[in-house]
Amino acid sequence: MPLPAAMLQRARDFAGPPAPARPAATVVLLRPATEAFDVYVLRRASTMVFGGVHAFPGGGVDRNDLPRTIRSDWPERLGVPEPEAKAVVGAAARELFEEAGVLLAGPAGDELVGDVSGDDWEADRVAVHRRELTMTELLDRRQLRLRDDLLVPWARWITPEFEPRRFDTWFFVAALPPAQTARDVSGEADRTMWISPAAANGLAMLPPTRVMLNDLSAYRSVDDVLRAEGEHDAATPVMPRVELTEDGGVLHM
Repeated sequence: MPLPAAMLQRARDFAGPPAPARPAATVVLLRPATEAFDVYVLRRASTMVFGGVHAFPGGGVDRNDLPRTIRSDWPERLGVPEPEAKAVVGAAARELFEEAGVLLAGPAGDELVGDVSGDDWEADRVAVHRRELTMTELLDRRQLRLRDDLLVPWARWITPEFEPRRFDTWFFVAALPPAQTARDVSGEADRTMWISPAAANGLAMLPPTRVMLNDLSAYRSVDDVLRAEGEHDAATPVMPRVELTEDGGVLHM
């Protein structure tokens, strides 16, 4: 997989030691389409890290990302101890709400909260984004619980050692709740779209995003994707390494 010129130069210049990898989470949001399904992608603004590339909603784990979860097996599914596993799940749900205005929560049982685009919800989303309100506080106040059972872990990638900012990122997939709409509310993107995994391959993106879309291209429906958790390992991290040659670079997994 060819490397962007700037990334290749960083690999050539790297002398170590590597920066620590910060835990992070990202969510690939899916919705049914006429043919198979679409994924929600955003293009990072030029002022952001990795500006100009297309990605999924996501970001770093916050120390307040410790939600009360429904599932108890997250440590096994993610390959880390319980506190960190819960924090990763909490970050995935929070980032999805912050960057796409989608909330995976409900009052009880299998219920899901409805439209969350109103002014009162938007005020809460902004408060969460500004760290004036935690997701746990938001859900408690609205008498909701996190529907972490709707998050399906898919993969785990660690940024190559030569990058100055590194992340240990878990990728999740989730279906768009029926009564909700993904929207550009983060201020961190200059473009958002719903697009099929195959069509998205023509967009500028980093290797983990492209590999994720290639994986998803093998499935014919949202339900097929959500049932495929056992086919993928989100506990074992993948860290690309770079083999430098005279005329370019290649990522090897």
